[in-house]
Amino acid sequence: MDIKGKIIQKLDPQSGTSKAGNAWKKQEYVLETMDSFPRKVKFDFFGDRADQYPLEVGDVITLSYDIESREFNGRWYTDIRGFKAVKEDPAVGGAPAPYAPAAGEPAPAPAPGADGMQAPPPADTAFDQGGMGDDLPF
Repeated sequence: MDIKGKIIQKLDPQSGTSKAGNAWKKQEYVLETMDSFPRKVKFDFFGDRADQYPLEVGDVITLSYDIESREFNGRWYTDIRGFKAVKEDPAVGGAPAPYAPAAGEPAPAPAPGADGMQAPPPADTAFDQGGMGDDLPF
């Protein structure tokens, strides 16, 4: 599964040794989605991926993740384990939206094409009915 958002918190790295004597490490982050109702999601990179994907607060990423749950002493715990993070290019992702004229303001003229000629303006299908009335009662 994938989710896109901005890193809002980088938690302290954790490491240790398992009962089997294997070293492990984990790096946790909090991501905030950029939806109309933003959600916060805590996820981690475990093992070698903790060093493979160094993220910082403010990075906009697309996270590929798996969800896994485990039982311990009668309680269930769920982890969101990241396996890939792709940083978004701030020049592309943070670019302002193209200019849109306000209501009643004339639209800017289209830029000339490669041949120096201007393309005809697009037909506004909402008003260009070619004299054919509509079936609306108002």
